Formats: sequence, C-alpha cells, structure tokens
Amino acid sequence: MNNRMDGQRIVVVGGGSGMGLAFCGRLMRLGAEVVIVGRSREKLEAARESLRASGEPQLHPADVTREDEVRRLFEETGRVDHLVCTAADIRGAYELLPDLALDALDRAIRSKVVAPILLAKHGAARMTARGSITLTSGIAAYRPRPKGVAVAAINAALEGVVRAMAVELAPLRVNAVSPGWVRTPIWNDVAGADSERLLASMAEQLPVGRVGTPDDVADAILFLLGNGYTTGTVLHVEGGHRLV
Repeated sequence: MNNRMDGQRIVVVGGGSGMGLAFCGRLMRLGAEVVIVGRSREKLEAARESLRASGEPQLHPADVTREDEVRRLFEETGRVDHLVCTAADIRGAYELLPDLALDALDRAIRSKVVAPILLAKHGAARMTARGSITLTSGIAAYRPRPKGVAVAAINAALEGVVRAMAVELAPLRVNAVSPGWVRTPIWNDVAGADSERLLASMAEQLPVGRVGTPDDVADAILFLLGNGYTTGTVLHVEGGHRLV
C-alpha cells in the first residue's frame, strides 16, 4: 500500500473536529488535497487554523442532510478520489426510551443514514473507479448500553447501507470504520461534566486499558482508503470492546 496520497482529492464530511479533524491533518501531511465539509463556517475556519502547520484545506459549508446542498457540493468540488464521512448529530439521541424525543431521533437518522446515502447518490458519479467511500459506524451496534437504542439502531442500519452500496457502486469501494469509546468532543454532548470520569471508567473495562484517540481511527480510515481489495467491510477500532 502506497502511503503517499499526492494529488488525490479527498472530501471529508465532519472534518471540522474530533476524528475527522485528526484524519484531515494526516491526509494533508501525506500530500492529499483535502476538502472539509461541515455546517458551521465558524467550526470550519477553526479547523483550518488548527491544521495550518499541515497545509491549507479547502472549506465547503454544507448541510449534508439536505439534497440540494449535497448536489451543489459535488458540482463545486468536481472530481473526487475518496469520500469520508465522520459526521454525526446525536444530540438528544442517548436517552432512555420514555425520554427519547422523536425530533432527536430523526436528526440522528438523517445525519448518520440519510446523509451518507445522499453523499453516495451525488458523489459516486464524480469519483474515480479506484476510489472509495468510507462511513462511520460505532460500537453501539454491537455493545449497546442503556439509553443506546437509537444509536444502536442507526449504526446497524448504516452497516447495512455499506454492504448494499458496495455491491451497487462497484468497482467503487464502500466500507465503514466502527470506533469504540474514543476521546472526542462528542462525549461532552453525551455526558457533559461527567465525561472524564466516564471515559476513565470505560478504559478500565477494555483489554487495551485505555479509550481510543482520534489518531487511532485516522489510521483505520487510511487503511480502508489505501487497500484496493477491501470493500463492504466494517473495520472495528474498539480496543477489544466486543470481547468484554
């Protein structure tokens, strides 16, 4: 597998923070041309500033749950070699069933299932035959916790989407990375001020003795982009969580 990505154009949806941001930095250091897509212009500008030492990404504000904005995204980017989506809006989705609001459920479904389908619908025709689409599932599909019904269902659905798109869009490759517990800003939305105590407790339960980092997930996504014999696959990066 060639570790350099010189001249390759890679669209990263959700690259403004967390796992996506770490991945963008890695891509630029490998010579790729990176387009970061997100809803918040402020967050995109902050990402560009934090990545300045690695290069200059292109920024494209868009709400990828809206088909018109996805269509415009690919009209403006033109040719794409790889598409990666790490975006997720799960605010309010981690709730016990009696407290689960339907608008939060709908928002989470649109961000993690509808948006990837729209991205593939409008992006696949712009992609090279040797390109790839990589989506983001998660450990909740395999080891759900109380309050995790919505997220477990959504991640399981996304993995079905990956397998179906790998067949329909071939020879374009379609895969997913499935992170376990990873230290990212999303935990502040889930656990608030209790996030550090919760992550420390989680680390004690894992065979590797720690929670993941955004760089752990970036490594996995890079593998999926570079290995031309991998498609329809879910790559688990979860510190052995499925074993315990």
